[in-house]
Amino acid sequence: MNVNVSTIGNVTVIKLDGRITIGSGDLQLRNTIQDAVDSGAKNILLNLSAVKAIDSSGTGELVAAYTSAVNRGAKIKLCALSQAISNILTLTQLITVFDVYDSEQEALDSF
Repeated sequence: MNVNVSTIGNVTVIKLDGRITIGSGDLQLRNTIQDAVDSGAKNILLNLSAVKAIDSSGTGELVAAYTSAVNRGAKIKLCALSQAISNILTLTQLITVFDVYDSEQEALDSF
C-alpha cells in the first residue's frame, strides 16, 4: 500500500492507495496514524478513494487507530469511500462510529 501524508490547514490528510488487508497495509495504516498523532496532529482525515480492498484486519486497524487517536485528543474522519468499503462499514455498523464524507473538501470543511 502507498501512503501520502500532507497537511492542509490544521488537518493531516492521509491518502491511502492499495489494500488494507492482513499483511498488506494494516500495520502501515496503524504506524502512519500513530506517527501523525505522535507528531501532534489533532485533526486527521483518511482519504480512502484509492483503497481497493479492506478485510477484517483492515477494519480492525481502522477501529484501533480511531480509538487510539480519540484517547489522545485527536479526531479521525474518513472520506471518499468506495461502494465496497462503504458496504463493509455499513454491515459491521462501523459507519456509525466514523464521520464519513463523500469528498475530501467536504471533510476538510467539517473540521
